[in-house]
Amino acid sequence: MCIGAFVWQTNPHYPLILFLNRDEYHNRPTKEAGWWECGEILGGRDEVGGGTWMACSRKGRMAFVTNVLELNSFSKARTRGDLPIRFLESSKSPKEFADEVAKESDQYNGFNLIIADLSCNLMLYVSNRPKEEPPTIEEVSPGVHVLSNGRLDSPWPKAEWLGLNLITLLEEKEMELNKMVHKLMRDTVKADKSKLPHIWSLDWELNLSSVFVQFETPLGLFGTRSTIALTVGFDGEVCFNEEYLENKKWKEKTFKYNINEANITHKQSI
Repeated sequence: MCIGAFVWQTNPHYPLILFLNRDEYHNRPTKEAGWWECGEILGGRDEVGGGTWMACSRKGRMAFVTNVLELNSFSKARTRGDLPIRFLESSKSPKEFADEVAKESDQYNGFNLIIADLSCNLMLYVSNRPKEEPPTIEEVSPGVHVLSNGRLDSPWPKAEWLGLNLITLLEEKEMELNKMVHKLMRDTVKADKSKLPHIWSLDWELNLSSVFVQFETPLGLFGTRSTIALTVGFDGEVCFNEEYLENKKWKEKTFKYNINEANITHKQSI
């Protein structure tokens, strides 16, 4: 379970601002953010499935994935964490890649995928849910968006709060991004029970209904174990900051680099 809030093509300083929480069992083997062996991909790594929840590349590509909240899952499904990596490694355009994923989407459990290529100023949303409908491929419009475990911009309580809080903080022009992270992504307020989607048990949904999650389960502690703040400037400078749990302590890493041959421009609203 993850939740991400992002600003796409409407901020005067950054064509992309992203805040993302990764929720997972604390005992699941995970590698914190870093440059992968190829030297082209930056992100964390799930050491069970081998994929990632979010990563970006020197070429100006970014991708993140969230699970869809649903009752039944396919035990032999392909790992959803491969989807961001495949996009970052691909030479296909975002649309070509999205079409490829759509053709094989039934091989995955429910997913929401955001892919963006800053070199062509294009962001797409891809999902294989609802099951009874064809896969979704939509261009993401300029603005503030939130993606959790429903569809993009679904009116789930924590998604609505996060979106509204992000808009409010963006209006405070002096607010520093590192302060925004804590105000936005450490919110532990839970939703009213009547507003939950009622897909899983009430206890699970209530525990998952805050932006920052932490609760005990029979399989161990579950909750937010990574928070990413990503900005991409019009000059191609990328700042990737991750706060992550390691041995029950929060640590922090920051990476800065420039997109190769960056040519980033404002995109007109559609």
